[in-house]
Amino acid sequence: MMLAARDIFTEQSDVDPDTLANLGPLRRLAGRWRARKGVDINPKADGPEQRVFIETIDFQAIDPQANGPQLLYGLRYHIHITTEEEDITFHDQVGYWLWEPATGMVLQTVAIPRGQVALASGQAAPDANEIVVSAKRGETEYGICSTAFLNEAFRTDSYRITISFHADGSWSYLTDTELMVEGRDVPFAHQDKNTLHRVGEARPNPLAVIMAKRNG
Repeated sequence: MMLAARDIFTEQSDVDPDTLANLGPLRRLAGRWRARKGVDINPKADGPEQRVFIETIDFQAIDPQANGPQLLYGLRYHIHITTEEEDITFHDQVGYWLWEPATGMVLQTVAIPRGQVALASGQAAPDANEIVVSAKRGETEYGICSTAFLNEAFRTDSYRITISFHADGSWSYLTDTELMVEGRDVPFAHQDKNTLHRVGEARPNPLAVIMAKRNG
């Protein structure tokens, strides 16, 4: 007996246009955030270097996204980092944080302008106080892709970020990235951490604004 084919094309018909009301554990990230005491530990020729950095992160709601019946709500983000010593950009990163209400899956896409992208995944409850997502080099679903030079000189084998929400409304992150540096026998544990405080509110997503005007 042939099994009925799975419907991979039909989108959900009862989608709530208000992204901010459907972000699950990501809701507390929405808005603009800043901190001046982030810590980065990175590899240098003569040993690990620790830098203190200034960080601004902007998370803004996007319209609901559909992959056929799969429905995702999310935030587009931009991270910009400088240091007290220099005004030039120390780190720049863009991407999306996505939440699938039906399964509890959380996704983070990462893109940095040195030729690297990643898709990290994890699971979380809608009211979770902690979110953890990870990616590994070589995975075809939740993996890491880099330029030829980065793969040879500073190969990223794994990525993991833990986000913790605090009672005062702030939140912290800890990223652990395992690098294999050319000419060295053991991986380097590259780490970043920071605690951020709100400096701006989130804006409704475009579809929510349109629907509010129609219904107003």
